[in-house]
Amino acid sequence: MCGNFFDIRAFGAVMSTEVNAGQVRGPVQLTFAESIDPIVPMEISITRSSVTNEKDALQNERTMGRKHIVPYGLYRAHGYVSGRLANDAKKGTGFSEADLSLVWEALANMFDHDRAAARGEMTARGLIVFKHDSDLGNAPAHKLLERVTVKRTTNGAGSDGPPRGFGDYAVTVDKADLPCGITVE
Repeated sequence: MCGNFFDIRAFGAVMSTEVNAGQVRGPVQLTFAESIDPIVPMEISITRSSVTNEKDALQNERTMGRKHIVPYGLYRAHGYVSGRLANDAKKGTGFSEADLSLVWEALANMFDHDRAAARGEMTARGLIVFKHDSDLGNAPAHKLLERVTVKRTTNGAGSDGPPRGFGDYAVTVDKADLPCGITVE
């Protein structure tokens, strides 16, 4: 299954429907994204004015509705790749560097070819990768993630109110004195 299907090789699977085919622990794990600041949802009115049946055509019927939007939100998610789960001779999935490149490309471009009114102009704004020399890791992930900070700026358009754009934030990565065997990409 790992040799044939990228998603199983990358993320794993529980393959027990009618026949228990086992499970695979995938090396790639992604967290749910959380907003940096509280979001401010807004409710807007929408109108459907197209005619969908003869009755509506005779009555010049329109349908009113409501939609909730978030004018702006900056979200942060974390991802983890276990070299051991990818490469281990007995439990590894065969997840390769080429597969990892596809994951990075997908994350960087995930919204560019999937536009929808519900997502507005959602886009990935950055991908920070801490690369380890060892497949068991050279430093604890939480210590590396603490090196990435996101703070409100004072010169952004929304500095005195809710954030309204990426320019309202400064994202920095502390690359000083990285643990041995760690590089930042």
